[in-house]
Amino acid sequence: MTGKSLRTLCLVLAIIGFLARPVFSQTAEEFIKLGDEHYARWEDEKALEAYLKALEIASKNYEALWKASRGYIDVADLMSGSGKEVEKKKFEMYSRAEKYAREAISVNPNDTWGHFFLSAALGKKVLMLGKKEQIDASKQVKEAIDKAIELDPKNDLAYHALGRWHRRMAEIGGAKRAIGSLIYGSIPKGSFEESEKWLKKAVELKSDYVNHHLELGRTYAAMKKYDLAAQEFKKCLELPEASARDKQLKEEARAELVSLGKKQSGED
Repeated sequence: MTGKSLRTLCLVLAIIGFLARPVFSQTAEEFIKLGDEHYARWEDEKALEAYLKALEIASKNYEALWKASRGYIDVADLMSGSGKEVEKKKFEMYSRAEKYAREAISVNPNDTWGHFFLSAALGKKVLMLGKKEQIDASKQVKEAIDKAIELDPKNDLAYHALGRWHRRMAEIGGAKRAIGSLIYGSIPKGSFEESEKWLKKAVELKSDYVNHHLELGRTYAAMKKYDLAAQEFKKCLELPEASARDKQLKEEARAELVSLGKKQSGED
């Protein structure tokens, strides 16, 4: 082969190699920014798609990882319908959220959001598991929440999660706890007082967040502080919608007020 022919062949191979490579017209940072724009417009599915595209370019990008985890949780939470197929799909999405959160933590273990969304993903999955798995997962959820708060004492969502965790644990009565401990091992303890304390902290940090007031109202209802519960549910209805879930949460607040009215009148 002549020198000219060899140069021609090398040029052709170089062109073929260049064309065979994936070409991204946008950087990972640009896809993250696009995802944030969709998220701000409550377009959760489009936001998730953008974060996943960012990860195709930079698989270890911490911000894209935790935001992809958040995206899977948001999209799953908004899924309508019921039945095994819907539950299966939700479980798969919460599992993916857990996967991305764990990857985020492996990339950057010293930031709050990887740990927080791990707690959120596990918290969603736990409701779909058996009793023993629920107990084991509840311990992991608490550890992740505590770490998120340790890394950012102003993370209102982490205090929200801690308040909910305490209420769920407190709702396990003495007899059930004793029997459950014999069968499944020790069950973590929680209290309504701690639930109230941490949900009030979440409200203090972000008073315009609808879900903080909804969950605080539920804790007050569990404590039979009905007047305070009603105030929180009404606050949910007064606040402007600020996320894709807020419409649904407001409907839940209305239902809670109806239920509260029955309790106060002695019907329930």
